[in-house]
Amino acid sequence: MRKSPWLLSLLAGLALASCAVGPKYRARTPEQMNVPAAWHAALPEGAHAGELATWWMTLDDPVLTGLVEEAVRMSPTMDLARARLRESRAQRKVAAAALYPTVSGRGSATTSKTGDAGANTMYQAGFDASWEPDVFGATRRSLQASTAELQAAAANLHDAQVSLAAEVATNYIQVRSLQSRIANARENLALQAETREIAGWRYQAGLVSEQDYEQAKSSEAQTRAQIPSLETSLAEARNRIAVLLGQAPGAADERLAAPAPVPAVPEAVIVGIPADVLRQRPDVRAAERTLAAQTARLGAAVAAQFPSFSLSGSLGIEGVTLAALTGGAPLIRSLAASLAQTIFAGGRIRQQIKVQSAVLDETLATYESTVLTALEDVENALVSLARNRERYGHLTAADEAARSAALYARQRYQAGLVDYTSVVSTLQNLISASDSLKTCEADVTTSLVQLYKAFGGGWTPDEGKTR
Repeated sequence: MRKSPWLLSLLAGLALASCAVGPKYRARTPEQMNVPAAWHAALPEGAHAGELATWWMTLDDPVLTGLVEEAVRMSPTMDLARARLRESRAQRKVAAAALYPTVSGRGSATTSKTGDAGANTMYQAGFDASWEPDVFGATRRSLQASTAELQAAAANLHDAQVSLAAEVATNYIQVRSLQSRIANARENLALQAETREIAGWRYQAGLVSEQDYEQAKSSEAQTRAQIPSLETSLAEARNRIAVLLGQAPGAADERLAAPAPVPAVPEAVIVGIPADVLRQRPDVRAAERTLAAQTARLGAAVAAQFPSFSLSGSLGIEGVTLAALTGGAPLIRSLAASLAQTIFAGGRIRQQIKVQSAVLDETLATYESTVLTALEDVENALVSLARNRERYGHLTAADEAARSAALYARQRYQAGLVDYTSVVSTLQNLISASDSLKTCEADVTTSLVQLYKAFGGGWTPDEGKTR
């Protein structure tokens, strides 16, 4: 027993002087990830840096704002991500507990009898403790991995929030666009009904053949047939919003029943530099934290090559009566130290290191791919916003011209100066141009939503801190 304190001092010294083996993780800089200094696509006019946490408020639509905020609170998708975060937080605490000693209590009563002698009962009570000093850092590496995985789970939670906000906004824009397209179709239907009446009057007067009248009825029926399809798409978009809110389909119909215009893109658009993607995009942050976790896992595998140390001890008392246990019973103490080293395992440890190293390479490739995809998303969204704005300007001019041509053709037909073919052609062109304009109006705003999603808007980076 006299050497035990020396053994204890030796192991304590090893623990204090220990170092974690294996690779040390260092976060990669934008330069190391080949992130460009500026975007290749031209930035929209009025572009400026700003806060993207609540980007939907820039669209100045209270209904949209309410829907997004409710979805973040109530969506099952968010509940799933929150549950996974709680799981990761608990797993980290399990890993941290391995750094501390394990203490357990015990008690026993043993009765023995020899021959005709009376029975003897021996009572024992005490505590046992054990501890494995983390000399080569295997436990600390596991804790580092669990910490990084917790941070990745937090980033995944925010990524779910980013995607959810964008999906709610996209479906809301579709609802407003479809309401506008239905109203536009009904306006065109009314115009065709008036033209059909003109054709009918002229047919009854013997000025035109029955063909004009039947053709007018056919064009009107074709336009009328488009409305049920649009109404189906409208119902689907409303139902999707209800589900995103964690409600049954149809639950959002009342709030979305009254038609409203598509939210307009504000003059000032919030953008950032490419390096911001590494900081702002939650999916990029999650991939980076997963890479950090796997680096630590490799370190834990490397540490398995080295010896492990353990300390164990016990403190107890015993007596022939229960009263003796509290009345000066002798203390029984023990202390032991041990060292274990795997001598032969068929190459298992070495191969496990290779496995973890290969997984690390895979994780690095996933991280690099995630960064490139994020940059691609922003570039595509910038181009889409610019081209849709340009397209909207052309379609606006086309719609104005089509309306003038349709009105002029109907007046000339009513006066008998042109045949009905000219009227049909101009009406069809008007229907196509006006519907394309309404569709493009939604495309412009949807492009802005996709741009903010590509930047990772919808959460605050400070929220990513975990304990």
